[in-house]
Amino acid sequence: MREILSRLLATGGRLRSAVSRDESDGDQLATDGGATVKTTRGDSLRNSLPVEWELIESAPFWLPPVLLAGFFVYGAIAWNFLLSLTEYNGLGGAQYESFDLSMYSRMLSDGAFWQAAQNTVVLLVVFTVLCLALGLFVAILIDQQIRFENTFRTIYLLPMSLSFVVTATMWAWVYNARNGVLNQFFRVFNLEGAIVGLLRPAGVNAEVIQWLSWNTTALAAVIFALIWQFSGYAMVVFLAGLRAIPTEHYEAARVDGASTVRMYARVIIPQLRASAVSASVVLMVFALKAFDFIYALRGSQPGANMDILATMMYRVAFDSLQWAYGSAVAIVLFALALLVIGPYLYSEYRRGEL
Repeated sequence: MREILSRLLATGGRLRSAVSRDESDGDQLATDGGATVKTTRGDSLRNSLPVEWELIESAPFWLPPVLLAGFFVYGAIAWNFLLSLTEYNGLGGAQYESFDLSMYSRMLSDGAFWQAAQNTVVLLVVFTVLCLALGLFVAILIDQQIRFENTFRTIYLLPMSLSFVVTATMWAWVYNARNGVLNQFFRVFNLEGAIVGLLRPAGVNAEVIQWLSWNTTALAAVIFALIWQFSGYAMVVFLAGLRAIPTEHYEAARVDGASTVRMYARVIIPQLRASAVSASVVLMVFALKAFDFIYALRGSQPGANMDILATMMYRVAFDSLQWAYGSAVAIVLFALALLVIGPYLYSEYRRGEL
């Protein structure tokens, strides 16, 4: 290894010396206008340097962050995967002498895991689709050059600047069964009894709406709050896409006699595919990171109706001290994140954007 490195350094020294000599040996080329331009053979020689040597020369810049990311990110993922193959409970040291898939087989027979996985997928899909639909609708309205456009856009985007903890605290007040804003609103208009009869689960005897406890409302309440917080992001992405479409496309559709609805449906919205894809990926990442919101809203015991893979992972690993099982759940969550982000990254790589 030392011999190879010394040869590379010697080759680099000779190349740099050749470049320095050739830069001093310029040729004078006459142009049609009588002027002379100095050219050097060093430029062509520098451009002909092998890619491997350029990679070695730039190593001081890219190698440290790669090593840090490899150790703290990918190393941690690998260690987590190894833990999932043991029976480690967080006490003492893990036994790495033998590995098995017992935690994964246990996961497949665990009803709590399947309930959390179902809630995660529902949250992922419903939240993303509704955010995209609402964001597109609001972006089209703003694109009509409405009055106070900047003010409305700022107010609509403001919730995204709040942290999950602040948002969860606010919505906990809204959803409070006794004194929450939502239930108080229904009481003012004498609608609480009708809403209770409509949403109350079978076998439950309650006179007030338990938004965060009933299986008919718990996950929907979380999705609604997250849509309130992040639909502004979809609006901004779609609005940028709309403003990037040339005005000639709008004018051509109007000349053809298309109504506003038909113009957007047939001409404008199909051109927003790239905006929709990029917004979808970011929104799905937000959905997978909903642990902070749910934990601030209900703690580590949100109940089966609101439990997702992230909260289950935390509860199993840190409350029950089943680190190996929690690591297995974390690996499944990591695989789900790869399924969400992987196709987008691959398509961007194929297009040369990465």
